[in-house]
Amino acid sequence: MKRREFSVSAASVLAASTVTLATVPAHAQNKPQAGKEYAVLDTRAPVDTPADKVEVIEFFWYSCPHCNAFEPALNNWIKAQPKDVVVKRVPVAFQDSFIPQQKLFYALEALGKVEALHDKVFYAIHVEKQALNTDAKILEWAVKQGLDKAKFQEAYNSFSVAGKVKRATLLQDAYKVEGVPALGVAGRYYTDGSRSGSMGRALQITDTLVADARKAR
Repeated sequence: MKRREFSVSAASVLAASTVTLATVPAHAQNKPQAGKEYAVLDTRAPVDTPADKVEVIEFFWYSCPHCNAFEPALNNWIKAQPKDVVVKRVPVAFQDSFIPQQKLFYALEALGKVEALHDKVFYAIHVEKQALNTDAKILEWAVKQGLDKAKFQEAYNSFSVAGKVKRATLLQDAYKVEGVPALGVAGRYYTDGSRSGSMGRALQITDTLVADARKAR
């Protein structure tokens, strides 16, 4: 989903899902092309992982139908990665209205609930059609998931979460994120569905970029 495509019809959502998870054609199995299928950053983005690890970032937005469609494929890809690949999710904010969902993700992270509730956020928005886009609606949803209201509010409004939101924006800008879902590798490389042709192909490109980053360290 491009930076300013914030409303999508039901038909478009279905089409996006099909494109996102489309089968990769045979010709796309070739070595990815820098400048076309992925970008090499002019200035490296900051990384938080040790030198013996390769950091991969998924940039996402909970309300993005493309991100929702991509989630199962990404989860399967993550499970197949060796121990030296560290995958991090970074929620984007192309405008201020995205910030509550950024805070939601980092509050879940602070409470150790990402694994249990991350997919449920997508389900609530895209299947149950809940508008989790304000502080009040997010708090109501969190309590319904069994989270302690006071603890969630404390995490959601904490300086730690606010700092992570700022860090997310810094990374989004450093990688020059053009749309979501998107993938950043080792602070050096960037790809997304528009560049690669599909997010399935983007994951293949990421495999190549991880290998290149591993050789360069």
